[in-house]
Amino acid sequence: MSLKKSEINVEVELDENHIPENMQWQSSDQGGWKDCKAILLSVWDPNTMETLRIDLWTKEMQMDEMKMFMHQSILTMADTFEKATGEREMAMTIRDFCDYFAEKMGLKPENPQ
Repeated sequence: MSLKKSEINVEVELDENHIPENMQWQSSDQGGWKDCKAILLSVWDPNTMETLRIDLWTKEMQMDEMKMFMHQSILTMADTFEKATGEREMAMTIRDFCDYFAEKMGLKPENPQ
């Protein structure tokens, strides 16, 4: 039986100080390069039992965009954590923190409708 493979590529254009200026990514499942301003990549190393990561963002990433990016990233981690472990209560605790984060970062509308 042959296993299906998927490939994800990231391309980072650096300035003279090695700061990301432009970034693009593509997936063999979706095709086509897509622009992005930030990437958080975490991988689990089973040999060292630790998370390795790459966190990149371009000079053009605005502070408000970074706040939204981090908020949404943490929310999706709660979803992933619940799906992978079945730990609904802890996932809800992470989501509660996300509500707090959104409030403190000014991401919630003043007068929700």
